[in-house]
Amino acid sequence: MEKLDDDAVLSPLAERKHRRFDLQHPARLTLRSNDSIVELDAVSRNIGMGGVLLETSSMIPRNTLVSFVITVLTAKMVRPIQLVGEGKVVRVDAKAAEEVFTIAVYCERPIIRTDDPLDML
Repeated sequence: MEKLDDDAVLSPLAERKHRRFDLQHPARLTLRSNDSIVELDAVSRNIGMGGVLLETSSMIPRNTLVSFVITVLTAKMVRPIQLVGEGKVVRVDAKAAEEVFTIAVYCERPIIRTDDPLDML
């Protein structure tokens, strides 16, 4: 039997509580900054019950509280589905050459699906 090395056992993927799914759709982020509300455009990269990975052209510092709405619309759908959540930025990676920031958001409560825009009010 082959022995696993320590790096394989301590992989961050092994520590995830929730399964992740690839999902590339437009997202709208909302955060508070210096007594004002800032809205930013982003694109989701993957999503799970406990969080989401987003790409945006704006740097958002770690520990920032954000809310988001991901709009899922494909050619087979009659109307879009909204995925709504809120959480804390736990990781920020910069792609300097592309001026893009990858933002990992941890959500304490599950991300919810809503088909009705009035559900978000």
